[in-house]
Amino acid sequence: QVQLVQSGGGLVQAGGSLKLSCAASGTIFSINGMYWYRQAPGKQRELVASITSGDSTNYADSVKGRFTISRDNAKNTVYLQMNSLKPEDTAIYYCNAHIATMSPVPVYSYWGQGTQVTVSS
Repeated sequence: QVQLVQSGGGLVQAGGSLKLSCAASGTIFSINGMYWYRQAPGKQRELVASITSGDSTNYADSVKGRFTISRDNAKNTVYLQMNSLKPEDTAIYYCNAHIATMSPVPVYSYWGQGTQVTVSS
């Protein structure tokens, strides 16, 4: 079984920074893409950032230049460094990873438990 455990998050003033972590554990053959999503109250979950196994990254327009996604393959961990935070960044943040457990295929999607990020104005 695979688990994604998130850490980080909390309350910060506008302009501040936070770093989220998400560590995968269990039976893991390989981890493909890793992702950060967020869901604000009354809104749909949206993709914030992604990183491939080859470290190619993509960001939502709303966070470009402020957020940085990275991964440590030795630790099976993905990070989201969030700088210049704005009140509109307030949401529950979820990590997601596409993981092969016993062999290269099949690949399954796993989710972290979510962590609250609140940015005060």
